[in-house]
Amino acid sequence: MDAKRNIPFGRPILGETEKRLAAEVLEGTVLTHGPRCAEFEEKFAARIGARHAVTVSSCTTGLQLSLMAIDFQRGDEVLVPAETHVATGHAVEHAGGKPVFVDVLRETGNINPVAAEAAITPRTRAIMPVHYLGLPCDMDAILALADKHGLAVIEDCALVVGGDYDGKHPGAIGTTGSFSFYPAKHMTTLEGGMVTTNDGKLEAKLRNLRAFGYDKGLGERKVPGIYDVMALGHNFRMSEVQAAVGIGQLEQLDGFIEARRRNTAILHEGLSGIDAITLFPVKFGKARSACYCVNIMLDGAIDRNECIMQLNAAGVGTSLHYPVPVPLMRYYREKYGYNDGEFPVSEWISGSAISLPVGPHVTADDAHYIVERVRHVLSGNS
Repeated sequence: MDAKRNIPFGRPILGETEKRLAAEVLEGTVLTHGPRCAEFEEKFAARIGARHAVTVSSCTTGLQLSLMAIDFQRGDEVLVPAETHVATGHAVEHAGGKPVFVDVLRETGNINPVAAEAAITPRTRAIMPVHYLGLPCDMDAILALADKHGLAVIEDCALVVGGDYDGKHPGAIGTTGSFSFYPAKHMTTLEGGMVTTNDGKLEAKLRNLRAFGYDKGLGERKVPGIYDVMALGHNFRMSEVQAAVGIGQLEQLDGFIEARRRNTAILHEGLSGIDAITLFPVKFGKARSACYCVNIMLDGAIDRNECIMQLNAAGVGTSLHYPVPVPLMRYYREKYGYNDGEFPVSEWISGSAISLPVGPHVTADDAHYIVERVRHVLSGNS
């Protein structure tokens, strides 16, 4: 075993371009409300294939703003997959709504459209598909469901930069898409997010609501300091430094995604056929994954925590996506009365999965090493 090996689960890769662009902002006088955010929005929208993009402070706030922009009312319901980051449910709560959790598909970890339709009530306003670990959801089924019941489709695109569904990029398919630029994601702006949409009226609402509800942006005020407030907005803006970093990251994105796909292929080839684990596909129907990470679901007889500790000791960083289905976390369990056994597929994933790294910081040799260590650990714990 290579004792010096250290492969973290995620690590941002910031090059000289990002440092130069950030320094240029810091050498100037405009740190917010400026041209870098506008440039980043334009370039990201073009990359995704959406008509509009709006910089925000995080993916979570982007989801919340998306609900507010569709005139979401207190008590309205949103269909949310049980197997997701807690931020997805929190965004609905912060918007004043009720997340209605539904189970996911055993084949992919994505929201189950049949279960979603069964959960619809007269208060349902939207469905929030989460593209689990970068594999796009069955958007044909989701759009058909939304059209049938008059629902907005608020895509949680936190892990799907570089994904593909029938020739379209997630985030340009539904009503809105919300992206994350957290340091461990496909690209980073240190912190921050982006909301995409093809609807010009929604774009205007998003811009208004992310900045206090101002009727005029800073550059639109004929007399400095004179403005009115149209709505109860938030301060969910991105800084110019963050946007500058994002512009530099876009220039590296193709290479990042290529490395993720290479590493994912190595892990799938090396781990496929092992009876003790289940792997989610890289391609499923019309969907092609953005390869955020590789989840291995362990046979119930294997001690997951022991496997994680052994992998970490061997220098293989791991994560969990996600440790507990959101409705079974204490806040949601106590508020809504959810119980164990209501989300069997989500509970299976949360109880058995180990997430392995495939980011661009992982070399091909590292990926082969991860395969070797996983096989070694499983052979001693099965």
